[in-house]
Amino acid sequence: MRKLSIAILFLSQFFGGVHAQDIALTAEQIVKLGIATTPLPARTNGDISDLPAQVVIPGNQLYTISTPLSAMVEQTLVGVGDAVKKGQVLARLQSPAFIEAQRRLLQAHLQDQLATENFKRDQELWQDGIIAESRLRATRSQRNEAHAILTERHQALKLFGMPSKAIEQLLSDNELSSQLAITSPIDGVILDKSASSGQRLDASTPLFQVARLSPLGLEIQIPLASSENIKVGAAVDIPAYSASGKVAAIGRSLSGGSQTIRVRALINKGTEGLRPGQYVEANIATAGNGMKQWNVPNSALARLGKQPVVFVRTPTGFRAEKVSVKLEGAQRSLIGGDFKGDELIAVQGVSTLKSGAMSSGAE
Repeated sequence: MRKLSIAILFLSQFFGGVHAQDIALTAEQIVKLGIATTPLPARTNGDISDLPAQVVIPGNQLYTISTPLSAMVEQTLVGVGDAVKKGQVLARLQSPAFIEAQRRLLQAHLQDQLATENFKRDQELWQDGIIAESRLRATRSQRNEAHAILTERHQALKLFGMPSKAIEQLLSDNELSSQLAITSPIDGVILDKSASSGQRLDASTPLFQVARLSPLGLEIQIPLASSENIKVGAAVDIPAYSASGKVAAIGRSLSGGSQTIRVRALINKGTEGLRPGQYVEANIATAGNGMKQWNVPNSALARLGKQPVVFVRTPTGFRAEKVSVKLEGAQRSLIGGDFKGDELIAVQGVSTLKSGAMSSGAE
């Protein structure tokens, strides 16, 4: 507090002959007060920087693999982080329910064969005038019903994970098997494994999570005031990981606490360095609107009352330049103001300049 009072007293000696909120300082005084400047960053086209975002997996690229029947895990063949191919066996199960499903298919197959033979026989008898047409219709109905049951049980086995070739082999040799293979539906990476050998599982118990990790999704939180110029297809980049993509969708509702809009992007380039669930900072290119905007360090910003300002170097010291804050990020903020573009702005000692500007205004 003592140091700040001395600084204010020191600055107050140099306000004669300047406008309110202008601060007259010599080069030596600037050094003594620890004030440092940097060139105003190049003008942006309205890009919004340092937005908080989270890496996610697009919904159509994430699969949860569950056991289709009650079973015991005989063997697991992959672990978390393993890359897998479509159709690769991930685990083998032993399931009495699987045997029962195969038996029901064989039974339906025999009934279908019998119903088909009966229909053919009655069709010949009807053509010869031996039986009534009503009996032929009844036989045809029985054949259709038997065929529907066969199709249902055939599809059930496919749903349980039995390949079509194995089903055809079952129908030809009538040999039942209790072993059920769990395979991967896609080329991807195992994200989670929740079963181990010897474990007994009920039907629909999750076994694995497998995902395709390219492209990756990005969920970005954007303040409502900054969302107007964002369009679907706008470029998105994550500078820290040299990753980039495009905006895929813009949310329509606001989150309650932060009053932000969720923007979803697809990242196609540089996904190798990203991990699902990771928090990153992203930049979005907004639609060109001709506005004068600059991306400055947060340390350059000060507020005189409610008015945000930056301090611009002048031949006689510094001038408090009014700005509008378009977006305040974690480290840098997007501002609008009346700059030429070649100014030097203060980035250290800003609190001292603010005190001097407030004292000048009061004077």
